[in-house]
Amino acid sequence: MPVQKLYAGSKLREIRTRLQLTQKEFAARMGVSLPYLNQMENNNRPVSTAVVLALAREFGTDVTELATGDSERMVSDLREALADPVFPSPGPSMADLRLVASNAPGVARALLALHHAYRQSHERLASLDEALGQGDRPQRASPWEEVRDFFHYCDNYIDAVDRAAEHFAQGPGNTDEKIARMLEKRGISLHFSDSRMLRNYDQARKSITLSTLSPVETRRFQLLHQIALLTQADLLDATLDLARFQSDEARAIARIGLANYFAGAVLLPYRVFLEAAQRSRHDLEELADRFGASVEQVAHRLSTLQRPGAKGVPFFFVRVDQAGTITKRHSATRLQFARYGGACPLWNVHQAFETPGRFLRQLAETPDGVRYFCLAREVTKPGGSFRAPVQRYAIGLGCEIRHAEALTYADDMDLTHPQAFVPIGISCRICARPDCHQRSVPPLEAALRIDPDKRGMLPYAIVNTQDI
Repeated sequence: MPVQKLYAGSKLREIRTRLQLTQKEFAARMGVSLPYLNQMENNNRPVSTAVVLALAREFGTDVTELATGDSERMVSDLREALADPVFPSPGPSMADLRLVASNAPGVARALLALHHAYRQSHERLASLDEALGQGDRPQRASPWEEVRDFFHYCDNYIDAVDRAAEHFAQGPGNTDEKIARMLEKRGISLHFSDSRMLRNYDQARKSITLSTLSPVETRRFQLLHQIALLTQADLLDATLDLARFQSDEARAIARIGLANYFAGAVLLPYRVFLEAAQRSRHDLEELADRFGASVEQVAHRLSTLQRPGAKGVPFFFVRVDQAGTITKRHSATRLQFARYGGACPLWNVHQAFETPGRFLRQLAETPDGVRYFCLAREVTKPGGSFRAPVQRYAIGLGCEIRHAEALTYADDMDLTHPQAFVPIGISCRICARPDCHQRSVPPLEAALRIDPDKRGMLPYAIVNTQDI
């Protein structure tokens, strides 16, 4: 597979601005000419190996910052949006998309927002009753999508909130003792009941009630969530102000998300958890037992370890329901999940429902030639009584194959044999594989040939597939 050149102009400018250096000073420190630096910052030249080494040597920069961030996510999102039939076919090349994502991220976000609005309008008009009920209200991304994109483009890592949670977890005494002291100081009483309401805070009575029907780790998480709302209000508001959400609903949803983030980061403090993860070689059950957390909480936290200068293995994390719908998604890898619809049916996260309580391992390769180690497990959350509804879903965790040796789960697997890798895609609508036996719909950016006298694996042949 050919080595992809590294164009990271916006990230290079961001590093220079953070160091408060002029272009001339920055170029001198890195041993390159001013015109050469200017060309790199404008993506007219790739970032050279010498510059990468100079960044690490002179400034202690975590060079993985250059290859991560918004760019790959934005390229994936743009590619999916532009595969919509409303746009001309064939669409822009991958080189053009990368250029837009790197050089004009504001324009790219505006295009994605416009496509969001178009899809919502199209879906509403598909239902006459719903369309009539909307009147002339302007169309925009739903609050849920807006919040999802906020975390998505923050790398699912919120530095200020993460560090505040880490500070809360430090010092004498364990987390439970600190929680008790904090509640006592504020005159808040803690109660338990067999209600199906996981958490209820009564402001007038200054009391928090937790459900005994939920697991211990869920109760701790919910209690820390409430503590975040009570003690970190100014920090949460400042973060929300910077995000500039378009609606009060989006801001309210994001507040809950940030409180959840704080709770997870207290249960699994960044540096302590990162060291434990590396020492255990990312054994999810061992980490869950040590920190008193659930396997899902541990898997999700692993995907957030993207602090500049102290990054963990870049993981993707996803949660899928029994219908195949992605209900949580995040990726610090080049693998980006479809914004619409479900995940590829060839991915092992769907098979996890067939083997409850077991970890499934898979070696997979996406159409762009990148190979991944994938881990999946079914998760069941009992309702607490015989007739109570049971939640079932599957979680997936994975990394690029070059990091697989850091995982205990990959020890006895052949990570080099090409035929060991299952070809998976992102979504059928943008996957160009012509011979997939699980394809549900034709790719939007490819022409089809229909021959009534021939029937292969699919009732059509895919032709003119755009290179990925």
